[in-house]
Amino acid sequence: MTTTLFIGGTIIINPNHDGQVITSHALAVAEGRVVAEGASALSLAENPGVVVIDLAGGTLAPAPGDGHAHPVLGGLEALGPNIREAKDLSGILSAVAQWKLAHPEAEWIVGGSYDATFAPEGLFDARWLDEVTGDTPTILRAWDYHTAWVNSAALAAGNITAKTSDPALGRIVRRDDGSPLGTLQEAAANEFIAHVAPPFATDARVAALEQATREYAAQGTTWIQDAWVDPQDVETYRVAAAEHRLHTRVNLAFRADPTRWQDQVEEFVSLRDEIRSLGHDRLSAETIKFFLDGVIESHTAAMVDPYADRPDERGLPNWGEGDLTAAAMAFDAAGFQLHLHAIGDAANRLALDALETTASRNPTRERAHVIAHVAVLAPSDADRFAKIGVIANFEPYWAQCDAVMRDLTIPHLGHDREGWQYLIGTVLRSGATVTFGSDWPVTTKDWRPALATAITRHSHLEPSAESWLPSERITPGEALAAYTSGIARQALASDRGTLDTGMIADAVWLSADPLTIDPNAIPEIRVLGTWLAGERTFSP
Repeated sequence: MTTTLFIGGTIIINPNHDGQVITSHALAVAEGRVVAEGASALSLAENPGVVVIDLAGGTLAPAPGDGHAHPVLGGLEALGPNIREAKDLSGILSAVAQWKLAHPEAEWIVGGSYDATFAPEGLFDARWLDEVTGDTPTILRAWDYHTAWVNSAALAAGNITAKTSDPALGRIVRRDDGSPLGTLQEAAANEFIAHVAPPFATDARVAALEQATREYAAQGTTWIQDAWVDPQDVETYRVAAAEHRLHTRVNLAFRADPTRWQDQVEEFVSLRDEIRSLGHDRLSAETIKFFLDGVIESHTAAMVDPYADRPDERGLPNWGEGDLTAAAMAFDAAGFQLHLHAIGDAANRLALDALETTASRNPTRERAHVIAHVAVLAPSDADRFAKIGVIANFEPYWAQCDAVMRDLTIPHLGHDREGWQYLIGTVLRSGATVTFGSDWPVTTKDWRPALATAITRHSHLEPSAESWLPSERITPGEALAAYTSGIARQALASDRGTLDTGMIADAVWLSADPLTIDPNAIPEIRVLGTWLAGERTFSP
């Protein structure tokens, strides 16, 4: 049995144990688990076969996880035009033109993710794309992945005209004369992607997934919640698992369809059982995803009161109360974890109501259901997470007053509800489990700038900026715990998340201690090694 001994630096055993940071100066790992720490670990140094790793003044910490992401979608972005790096509308069009020139054989142009602030109210015209794409059908996804921008050739391919009705749970944005503008929202975008735009081949999807998990391992991450999986996506994971191309653990969340969820219960149980039968330690499928609403920036997040700039609009809820509760109870009874996307205050209240009813009516069991994003939360609902035992999964990088917040979000919400956003500190202090995620590729998958934002409530690129909603700041230890011990509960893994003796050894070697340095410097911390159950998955 090989033992690995870590010495020569700070070892964070538990970043937030009863409010205290527990550290040590030595740690021993064998057979994938922590077997000793401190003096007990050092006593093993002379044993035969011990491998000593000198941290060189750095820090070993529990490895972070990502509680909400889309690794395949993120990886596939590299196959299309690089519009994410564009600084304005002309930059997007230039990137698309360059990609078309480099790929003259392409029958479609598919890309993501554009910045919606580059057009008034986030509405983009098909004719702008026509200038650089000609008759090549083109679809670009916005950074929120709830919206798409298409050109005229794509509209024609989808038979979308002035006479085309909006889908039940989506919008085709129109010009004054009723003709489609070129911006598709919610189901209108998703149905187009599912049924009109050509799918990527399995080998391309597997390669994208492999590259994504390599990049995650390189930043120290060992577990990802893929928060949107349809049955046709499972083949990508089957192949990646069989070919040993997963470099992190990934849990799949199957998307519940509000129009046919009754038929999906048995289907998803079968898929879960199939994944379990593979016996692969890096792949699981224990979760069901519910999209309760859209996003604030498109006026599709479900709000209790109307939008400030659209007094006749309260958003696009995807589920009615009765159907959501019935579906939640059915999937819960089948043993699934539930993961509910909720942006607006009405969506968050609906999610809490459904989960509370489920817990009260279904047989008692240990549950780790999740409400993801929790973007706008009525303060009166903040303590319900702890009372019901629901996990609040925030994307902390969003908790800053950036251009999107300033130009789209706050004007849509109104300043009276500005302070209802990302109540991380309030929910955490109520006693709830808080976890962190990225929603990559919506925003960066890198946990380091997001960790800094949770602590400071402003961008690390503006270190002297005022904190946005400063009462919602949390401590460095609390923030790291949301990525580690919090994630362990969300991952249904009671033996992960800390480096206590007996725990699975998921660890990251960092060049500095994220709990003690200036939070604005956290994004500059280098990752020097990653271990998943004691196996090194990244070495620079």
